Amino acid sequence: MRLAVKVLLGWFALFGLGIGLWQAVLPASFYADFPGMGHHWVSPDGPYNEHLLRDVGLGNLAVGTVAFVALLTGGVWLARAVGLAVVVTNLPHQLYHQAHVSVLPTVTDQVLQSISLAAVSLAAVALVVLASRLPASASTAPQSGPRAPAPTHL
Repeated sequence: MRLAVKVLLGWFALFGLGIGLWQAVLPASFYADFPGMGHHWVSPDGPYNEHLLRDVGLGNLAVGTVAFVALLTGGVWLARAVGLAVVVTNLPHQLYHQAHVSVLPTVTDQVLQSISLAAVSLAAVALVVLASRLPASASTAPQSGPRAPAPTHL
């Protein structure tokens, strides 16, 4: 698997697992403090909803888990699936926030949020494109002996 695909999978694994864990375990903190460093991008956009934040966090954990498995196994189809899943979830997310960027308190927050969401979307598209160029059988996972013949029927 190409280095660029591994880097993107690592980024999506780290992001999905890190942010997802924050959302799922400490949803009130995520609501009040994301992205951190004195910036607040979630709380200005509506009332706190613990259920919604935990559900979104669990979705991010799921994507992060699949990205981590793809990274560990070298599974090309998994890498493609991660890229597509992030495109499907982040592009509408990005479009929503672009349409509602004015809820953020400063122009700096508006610009930073726009850039960060665009970076996630572009990285997801890059992962789809790069992983699609790899042969479907490409894998960095070690082989353990001869493979059993494929079944001819179910």
